[in-house]
Amino acid sequence: MYRLLSDIRVVEGASFIAAPYCTLLLSQLGADVIRFDAIGGGPDYRRWPLGPGGDSFYWEGLNKGKKSVALNLAMPEGRELAIAIVTAEGKDGGIFVTNYPETGFLSHDSLCSVRPDLVTARILGHADGASAVDYTVNCAVGIPYMTGPEGDEHVPINHVLPAWDLLAGSTAAVSVLAAIEYRKCTGLGQHIRIPLSDVAAATLGTLGQIAEVAISGADRPKFGNSLYGAFGRDFGCADGKRVMIVALTSKQWKALIAALDLETPIRALEAELGISLESDEGARFLHRERIDAIVEQAVARYTLAALSQRFKSSGVCFGVYRTVQEALTDDPSFVESNPIFANVEHPSGCRYPTPGFPASFSSEARRNPYPAPALGQDTEEVLTTLLRVPSAALASLHDQGVIRLPDRLLSPS
Repeated sequence: MYRLLSDIRVVEGASFIAAPYCTLLLSQLGADVIRFDAIGGGPDYRRWPLGPGGDSFYWEGLNKGKKSVALNLAMPEGRELAIAIVTAEGKDGGIFVTNYPETGFLSHDSLCSVRPDLVTARILGHADGASAVDYTVNCAVGIPYMTGPEGDEHVPINHVLPAWDLLAGSTAAVSVLAAIEYRKCTGLGQHIRIPLSDVAAATLGTLGQIAEVAISGADRPKFGNSLYGAFGRDFGCADGKRVMIVALTSKQWKALIAALDLETPIRALEAELGISLESDEGARFLHRERIDAIVEQAVARYTLAALSQRFKSSGVCFGVYRTVQEALTDDPSFVESNPIFANVEHPSGCRYPTPGFPASFSSEARRNPYPAPALGQDTEEVLTTLLRVPSAALASLHDQGVIRLPDRLLSPS
């Protein structure tokens, strides 16, 4: 948690990953983030994984450090309050992140009629407004047909990481900061559209995968756990543990050969093939089956502990395959002694390691991450402070079902 963006106020009206992840990043950098929630929670409020009491660890993770205002958006009065929060005065405000539809009461044009300098960042599925989520975008751009065991070309394999959501959220955060700078110079707001499908397409294009298919006219086949275009694969140790070994550079390749004493068999293979594996990264991939057999036999002679010692002393690039549970218990640097984590108690009543912003800044000390809000816990503060709603009117709004206040505010004095 930092205070680098303490001079900006961001309003979030969103659910699921991409938009909440955008505002989470801004919040962890110090922005004051106010999210308006449906009374009783939005569509992701109980999304798995769940805690013992049924609370969503997913929701707590994405919304830590934010303020929550509970509104009944089905009522005109609730929608009016949401608009008022988004367009509230102040040079620090007028920043809205959402995945609501482009039309309706939260359209950019409608909001701009109240606050002309508004910056709206809107996450969409597709650029034409059609619905999509991470998994439906991922299946449409070809990644599942490049993933999985070699030979199963017609069996798509989904991944568990919502990569396009996370990249879209990061893109949105960068875009918001750019729009803020533009507004400082020009006084103008703008509507930023971030379609998940465009984020995915741009990423494949940036990594050369679109050019590869456009020029060759053929899709990339599956290569299992082999690293495409270089040397890298999983190998089994004598004790059944598995490691991922990678040699992208000549230095990494030489370190691997030295650590496993493979100078003789590798030199013989190079002589047979008439190539230099040290200087040609692509050759290591083309001849991976021959290389893999040599490395596999060598790795199988060592336990994981013995192999790790040899690899570390030689500078080999490798990683150990672990479950999340094993990562938590076996490697203190992953969470236990990692300064980005702190044990925080959340509204679920559970205390668990909670990450802050993953980058560090030399100009400012890291603060512990804040917990997620209880649903609607900041309704009173936001309405009375930001919108100057008289305290006497809060209970009336609650009784009408427009807002939800904490029980302490509803007790007789």
